[in-house]
Amino acid sequence: MGLDVGSKTVGVAVSDLMGWTAQGIETIKIDEENKDFGYDRVQELVKEYDVDTIVIGLPKNMNNSIGPRAEASLQYGEALRPFIGDCEIVFQDERLTTSQAERMLVEEGNVSRKKRKKVIDKLAAVMILQNYLNMKK
Repeated sequence: MGLDVGSKTVGVAVSDLMGWTAQGIETIKIDEENKDFGYDRVQELVKEYDVDTIVIGLPKNMNNSIGPRAEASLQYGEALRPFIGDCEIVFQDERLTTSQAERMLVEEGNVSRKKRKKVIDKLAAVMILQNYLNMKK
């Protein structure tokens, strides 16, 4: 399972049974201010899709340092652990995946801004997971 953790949403993707391709499945709304991070929904999806590894995007700075959003992703992964049993958590460098996803939707898909907002995090999660799957081959 791939997760693209943002401040308002978490994009979710899963792989096929062979672990070759990633597909986006949903975007979970979260509310950092009210401490609602969607952990319960991730737990449900882990069970539903029989997930054994969760790949969380780590948005490092361009100089490879850990900034506030990457720190938030690390914290999200740590806080998620009690909800996922013995699932492994892996952090995948995701620099530019959201901007790549947006560029794909605009240039190749000609998708409107309103529709992009609904799928951008899910597509970024697909890219995070697909990059991880490609590295494992």
